[in-house]
Amino acid sequence: MPFIINSTVFGLAVAAFFLVLWKLSKIGRRPKDYPPGPPTLPIIGNLHLIPNEKRHLQFEKWSREYGPIYSLILGTRVMIVLSSDQAIKELVDRRSAIYASRPDSYVAQTILSGGLRVLFMENGTTWKMVRQLAHRILNVAVARTYVPYQDLENKAMLLGMLETPANFIDHVRRYTASLTTQMTFGFRTITIGDPNFKEAFDIFDHSSEMITSPTATILDLFPMLRSLPEFMLPVVREGSKVHQREKRLFRGHYLETKRRLTDGTAKPCVCVDLVNMQNEHGFSDDLAAYISGSLLQAGSETTASILVGFIQALIIFPEVAKRAQLELDSVCGNRLPDLNDVPDLPYIRACAKESLRWMPGFLLGIPHAVTRDDMYLGYRIPKDATVILNVWALHNDPKRHPNPRQFEPMRYIDDSQTSAEAATNADVSKRDHFVFGAGRRRCQGMHIADRSLYLAISRLLWAFDFQRVVDPVTKHEIIPDMDDLVEGMMALPKPFPAHIVPRSEYKAQRVREEWGQMVKLLDDEMQWKTVPEGLIWRDEVPTV
Repeated sequence: MPFIINSTVFGLAVAAFFLVLWKLSKIGRRPKDYPPGPPTLPIIGNLHLIPNEKRHLQFEKWSREYGPIYSLILGTRVMIVLSSDQAIKELVDRRSAIYASRPDSYVAQTILSGGLRVLFMENGTTWKMVRQLAHRILNVAVARTYVPYQDLENKAMLLGMLETPANFIDHVRRYTASLTTQMTFGFRTITIGDPNFKEAFDIFDHSSEMITSPTATILDLFPMLRSLPEFMLPVVREGSKVHQREKRLFRGHYLETKRRLTDGTAKPCVCVDLVNMQNEHGFSDDLAAYISGSLLQAGSETTASILVGFIQALIIFPEVAKRAQLELDSVCGNRLPDLNDVPDLPYIRACAKESLRWMPGFLLGIPHAVTRDDMYLGYRIPKDATVILNVWALHNDPKRHPNPRQFEPMRYIDDSQTSAEAATNADVSKRDHFVFGAGRRRCQGMHIADRSLYLAISRLLWAFDFQRVVDPVTKHEIIPDMDDLVEGMMALPKPFPAHIVPRSEYKAQRVREEWGQMVKLLDDEMQWKTVPEGLIWRDEVPTV
């Protein structure tokens, strides 16, 4: 009898051993019914083929080789890459009910935000509530109350460009940051050295490094490694500290708005609306703080990266500025452009659209996840697969955009759609860009970004010439390398030289005068005394 028992145990052990081997042999392989993709290796799949830098270029290359939908096998996970506008429309737009989630992101979401960061939140009850709240606080009618903020910060940026043009990247970042802190928390970011600004974006930069680190990737692809001792996972220990810093910062801003709302000193901002909604829905201060903080980070840096890319394009392609300035001079003459001029400045509008296409920030979008098995073009897309919108490949598809690395606004000269209108166009080939995502995860503040970009582009070109710097040694003009990018969660051009000068003394004086008028509305700390009720422009529609 002991021999029989031992034989049975031995047989079960052998069977278990071979079962484990069989399961391990499946890891890293591409099932036959998955979309095509590059050859895989056991266990790691395609991990060895993912470059550490310029991933967007490799993803674009694979799109040309494998078509509009391809797959990458990354350890225990599968990544589905969508590289055509039709694929994105069919899956992420039309089937948004199952494509609106996010993949499990251990470092990005669990460690760095305690599960509270809206950008990486899975499609559950909390995210659906937050989405409804975001629609209420970022819709077109509400966003009109923020136009005075955009006008003020734009004029402050112009003054900065006039006084210290060599610091143009700092002026752009302060412009978008201050606009976002006003819309979100109700206070201005006066200088690039503002402690609140520095803390927020030091955290953002640090978080981006950890989110894109090899360790974070491995913990997502092999979840069993998350149980390793903390001393073996320094990114987890460091991430927990960053989360506490970030939560302290966001909570402080949010609770300060609560206090100001109580004593009647709060300015119109998202947090004021959130306080009222919190009373209605009963969500926590921590969640409210992260909703507002996420808007701060996403709204500021995305717009800044696109504007820096636009200035770089002006240096590389000087004919763009010349044509734009001819249009501005014809329509606006000696007065500063404003939102009323949008219909009469088609080339400026086209410059904004081309900027969004040319330097989209999130080159591979923000990953989606599918919540159940699906089929497309005869291929199986498995439940929990990560779904990538190959934004760079789409924006640089010569069939959609001939000569794509040429900054050519004329490709949009007859396109008067806003970003929101283009995103819902029934003809997806008429969609101008994919910067703000797709489906239910589309950025709901894209109309605000459109206005910020238009005001910046039109007024910078009205006031200044953008010239190449001459190398003092070689005496040759320095032309920036359009492919030299700072990479991370979001990409933007690496710092480059530009010679920015006022187009005339008259325009320089007008910039000073415009800012002088704005200063009258500010107190001794350069914050609003009383925010104007709003600015009226021709595209405004009555609201009920």
